[in-house]
Amino acid sequence: MLVYRITKRKFSADISGTGSALFPGRWNKFGTPVLYTGETKEIALLEILVNASSLIINDLDILTLEIPDSSISELKISELPKNWFEYPSPSKLADIGQEWVIKEETLALRVPSCIIQTSHNIILNCNHKDFKEVKVNNHSKFELDTRFTKR
Repeated sequence: MLVYRITKRKFSADISGTGSALFPGRWNKFGTPVLYTGETKEIALLEILVNASSLIINDLDILTLEIPDSSISELKISELPKNWFEYPSPSKLADIGQEWVIKEETLALRVPSCIIQTSHNIILNCNHKDFKEVKVNNHSKFELDTRFTKR
């Protein structure tokens, strides 16, 4: 399966999950290295744009990662708390993500995006035994329409 990650150029070559361990997100706790990716380039872009300033938008890279199809579990909306999509995110989601990381049953966790609930993000457990099988197929500058930088 191919997944996509759009991130600041300065940190784009680092797929160790260090950033998320230091600055946890919706699905992980402090100290837990995971890699946030999108199932499509479009959802990966929306996930960065929702939090980005115009200064960051000019300095992005995109990575296309290949992950093993055999090590993916999924969380459906029906399995999540009713307020799962709110911002800031309910702490229960980090608990769910932490439990998944600790169990180490799968490398990847497919979760619904709170931006577009029919789209999905793929969270990668950087400590999973199969993380070594994650391949960077492409790493390039991400070119974004200049109208985004004028906001």
